[in-house]
Amino acid sequence: MSHSVDQQLLENLLRQLRLTTFVENHAAFASDAAQTQQSYTRYLLALTDQEVQTRDTRRRQRYLKEAKIPVIKELNGFDFSAIPRLNEQKVLQLAQGDYIDKQESVILLGNPGLGKTHIASALAVVATQQMRRVRFYNAAALVSELLNAQQEQRLTAFINKLLRYQLVVLDELGFIPFTTAGAQLMFQLCSALYERVAIIITTNLAFSDWTQVFGDERLTVALLDRLTHKAHILDFVGDSFRFRQRLQQQHADRVG
Repeated sequence: MSHSVDQQLLENLLRQLRLTTFVENHAAFASDAAQTQQSYTRYLLALTDQEVQTRDTRRRQRYLKEAKIPVIKELNGFDFSAIPRLNEQKVLQLAQGDYIDKQESVILLGNPGLGKTHIASALAVVATQQMRRVRFYNAAALVSELLNAQQEQRLTAFINKLLRYQLVVLDELGFIPFTTAGAQLMFQLCSALYERVAIIITTNLAFSDWTQVFGDERLTVALLDRLTHKAHILDFVGDSFRFRQRLQQQHADRVG
C-alpha cells in the first residue's frame, strides 16, 4: 500500500514538473535497471534522455505545424537529375541552415513546374527539424493579409510577429501583379525582415521583370537591392516536371 501511495505521489510531482515522459516510463525503466543491475545514475540518465528526446520530437512537430507549409516535401524526394543545371551541392549546403543564422535570402528563379516550391518547402521542413521557427506564405495571400492588417490598424503588430520567426518563405512571387498599396506593403515587410530574418523566395520572373509585379521602378530597384544583398540565387532551367509527366503518359498510352 505504501509503495502504491509513494508511486502516486511521485507521479503527481512529476506532472507538476511537467515531466510527462518520466511519468510514462519511470516504472519500466526502473524494472529494466534492476534486471541489468544499472546504477541509479544510469537509470536517471536513461530516463532523462528519453524525456529530452520526446520533448524535442514534440517541439519539431509543433514548429512544423506552425510553419503552415501547404505540402510537406523532402530533399531526398527531389529529382535533381531532371534539372542538371541546378547546383545540388548548393541546395544541400543551404539545408545546413547557415543562411538562416546569417539572416540571408535564398531566391529560386525559373519557369513554373521545375520544382522551386518543392525545394523551398523542403528547406523549410529541414529548418523546423533544426528547431527553427518558420512561416510559409503564398506571396499573393500574404499581400492580402498585409492589406487586411493595415485596414484593421494592426500592421505593426503583424510585421512584429513575423520578425519573431527565423525563416519566412514567400512562394510564387510574380504570379499575380500587386496593387500599388500591396506592392508598398510587401516592400515595407521585406525591408523590416532584411538582415533580421532569413527569406526564401520562389518566382517565375527574371529580376528585370519584377517591375511588372511591383509597378514602381524605384521601389522595385530598392527591394531587389535588399533581397539580393548576400543572397543565394538558384536558377531552375529545363522542362516542366508536369509537362514531362504528360509527355511520358501520352507515350505510354500510345505504346499501350
